[in-house]
Order: sequence, then structure tokens, then C-alpha cells
Amino acid sequence: MLNRLDNFYFSLTEPQQSCLLFLRTYLLNYSPHISESFKYQTAFFSFHNKLFCYFSIGKKTGKTYIGFAQGYKMKHKKLESEGRNTIKVFYVDPAMDVDLKSLNEILKLAVKLY
Repeated sequence: MLNRLDNFYFSLTEPQQSCLLFLRTYLLNYSPHISESFKYQTAFFSFHNKLFCYFSIGKKTGKTYIGFAQGYKMKHKKLESEGRNTIKVFYVDPAMDVDLKSLNEILKLAVKLY
């Protein structure tokens, strides 16, 4: 039997499923201080037990993204606020290779905040 977190990933259609499973593994391997939980119907990641980021798929746009909790403190050309006060998002196209260079730069900025 799958837990709620696994159900979240395996209920997605391709290519979103493969993309988010890759990103899940990538984030969890990025630092031993990153952990994962299931909250608000999505995968949340914590750094030192504090909210770090989460996965989401825009209801209106269908775009897949990683939302960074401390995004308002980060400056990177690939992060967008789109009217949000605290969260900035990094869009990922599930049909394309993930921009790991930008993601690594963003993760480096995010980790420094904790």
C-alpha cells in the first residue's frame, strides 16, 4: 500500500510524474538536512525542519513549479513572484530537461537563508 506522499506522485500523469519524481530525488540528495512531507495536498520539503519549498501545478495554467518559502529574500532571474508576497517560483517544463544550473544556483541561495 502506498502512503499519501507516494500516492501524490503516482497519481500524476506523464511527463509531470517523472519530472517531479526526479526533482524529489534531486532535492533529497542535495542535502541531508532536506526532508519531505505531505501537506496541503502536495509534497513539501523542509530544511532543518523549516519550510523550504514545495511542488505545485498551477490550476489555471497547468504549469509545474517549485515554490520557495523564502523566495522574497532571493534574487535570481529564473525566480518569479507573480504577485505573491513571500513565495517565488521556479517553473519547470516536464517535457524538457530540468535547468539544473539554475536550480543549483537557486538552491544555493535558499540554503544560505537557513
